[in-house]
Amino acid sequence: MKSLKELYRIGHGPSSSHTMAPAQAAKLFRERYPSAVCFEVTLYGSIAATGKGHFTDCAIEKHLAPAETVFIWKPDVFLPQHPNAMHFAALDGNGKTLGETLFFSTGGGALAEEGKNDTQKEYYPFHSLEEIMVFCRKEGIPLWETVARFDDTDIFEYLETVLFQMFRSITDGLAADGVLPGALHLPRKARSVYLKARALRREVRRTGLLSAFAYATAEENASLGIVVTAPTCGGSGVVPAVLRYCSESRPVSRAELLRALATAGIIGNVVKHNGSISGAEVGCQGEVGVACAMGAAACAAIFGGTVPQIEYAAEIALEHFLGLTCDPVMGLVQIPCIERNAVAANRAVVAAEMALLSDGRHLVSFDTVVRTMLETGRDMPSLYRETSTGGLSKFLNNAI
Repeated sequence: MKSLKELYRIGHGPSSSHTMAPAQAAKLFRERYPSAVCFEVTLYGSIAATGKGHFTDCAIEKHLAPAETVFIWKPDVFLPQHPNAMHFAALDGNGKTLGETLFFSTGGGALAEEGKNDTQKEYYPFHSLEEIMVFCRKEGIPLWETVARFDDTDIFEYLETVLFQMFRSITDGLAADGVLPGALHLPRKARSVYLKARALRREVRRTGLLSAFAYATAEENASLGIVVTAPTCGGSGVVPAVLRYCSESRPVSRAELLRALATAGIIGNVVKHNGSISGAEVGCQGEVGVACAMGAAACAAIFGGTVPQIEYAAEIALEHFLGLTCDPVMGLVQIPCIERNAVAANRAVVAAEMALLSDGRHLVSFDTVVRTMLETGRDMPSLYRETSTGGLSKFLNNAI
């Protein structure tokens, strides 16, 4: 498994797969062909179907400028390697092709290139959460300590930066008013929900605060603000909301928050390794569903859960998001994405509490749910995997 630095990426929204990775691809390609006067970019599958709503073309043009960029959109063509494919061609003044590259946006901001093997370093000598749990049991250590032992030496300094940005995104989102960009003209809710939640009785306040914090980050993401992929931009509101709520509702040290963030990272890393966090590949179960599992694990860790209880919390959270489709209305990361983050943040805390009420023993393992999620996602028709052609999109795209 890779470093948590590959899981927690800091960048502009609204989409890690449709904005961050395409921008990275454009930057790399531009550096290879600096003399090109024109670029031809062909977008396939999901990235073409919802690219305009995700501002994919804007992200690519920004890094290919000042050269002209011609886009070709092929939403009905799905390449076998991955549903998020981008073909870049560099042209000279006579229209002659100087070079071309086929990129794949594989989820969470990660980028792959046809014909090139993944050369990123493998940090963790594990292939499943069960293997990690066996190691923790043998060594007598908590889950987070595997990050300290196997990741980069400066990983907790990096997690400090990640935590700061997560809380900064919430603060910025709570302070903002107005309407989100795009044809939906969707008004921001975070500030209003937050102000109301503070005045609610204790029994209801938790729902309001968790929702407000999740709304804040998800709305910042929809506004092209800076967020942290956890595990993606589309699910970026869940883990920050859980951590912020826990930090404000009980005495929690900075060290405990960082350890919870590391614990959540292990969960996300296992899914990246054995499943998928790409909405275009497995639907929203791989984005918000995994975010919920990460948030549940973080919350259980803060509450003092054992390693089996933390695993159970993550399992409960992800199991009950199995089959969740990715159907963004008009291709925007707004409906149902923003509200879905708020629901998942609340579910994450409930999942943690349910696990802590048990001894951690249960029949269905987290690893089994991850394998199930991957198979379920691949069985979904493409219209339910970030193409904006099924589900809510089918009924609302033309009605709004």
